[in-house]
Amino acid sequence: MIDLHSHLLPGVDDGSRSVEQSVRVLREMAAQGLTALCLTPHVLASRASEGVPAAHDRAFVALAADAPIEVQLHRGAEIMLDRPLRGEDARHLSLNGSRYLLVEFPRMIAEEAVRNALALVRSGGMVPLLAHPERYSSCSVAAAQRWKEGGAKLQVDATTILQPGTRGERARQLVAAGLADIIAADNHGDTRTVPAGAQALREHRGELQADLLAVRNPAAILADAELEPVPPLVFRTSFVQRLRRLFDKDS
Repeated sequence: MIDLHSHLLPGVDDGSRSVEQSVRVLREMAAQGLTALCLTPHVLASRASEGVPAAHDRAFVALAADAPIEVQLHRGAEIMLDRPLRGEDARHLSLNGSRYLLVEFPRMIAEEAVRNALALVRSGGMVPLLAHPERYSSCSVAAAQRWKEGGAKLQVDATTILQPGTRGERARQLVAAGLADIIAADNHGDTRTVPAGAQALREHRGELQADLLAVRNPAAILADAELEPVPPLVFRTSFVQRLRRLFDKDS
């Protein structure tokens, strides 16, 4: 499996604080079946023209020296669109030098603002990969469909699929509708992993979806290739969940 969104470049943002912490997490991921990971530290669009920060280069050299050989490391960035950004202005921050740019927004943002910003990235010849769309207040199946019609791809957080509440429900709705293109952990030096999310999909008879979201499409991004469409997935409701819903209706 492959993870294209992580904050394991040590000591450069709000993720892992040390090489030791990152190496420990990478070993745990390798034990779960992860074979490749893209390091995507936070970068502001307003500073994208400054190039890759020297601190990021130093941190990568330090991590690569001790990282487990079972996990191949790639580089990129998670770009906060704090201002409009043409894709060609951030090509140096793309995922593994590909046409794909991992981008994010503040959580409270209007659907149209997202659509316009993604279109500008797309107009520059790059493909915006929208990080964790389920976090955004304006996200819905209909909104996500419009974002994708504009040329964006969607990255759902793997472990959010397992969570209750609004964010978890949005994540499941995107997967259920066949709108997610990949899953990723967004690990910040903690326990979140792609294999955990892939296993959750398999438990709902989503073997094909797990393979596309966690293996084939992430590999295509690293290779700068086209992504495969992911079919919708029906999330089965357990007997216990049905009982709880009946109880809630009666109370």
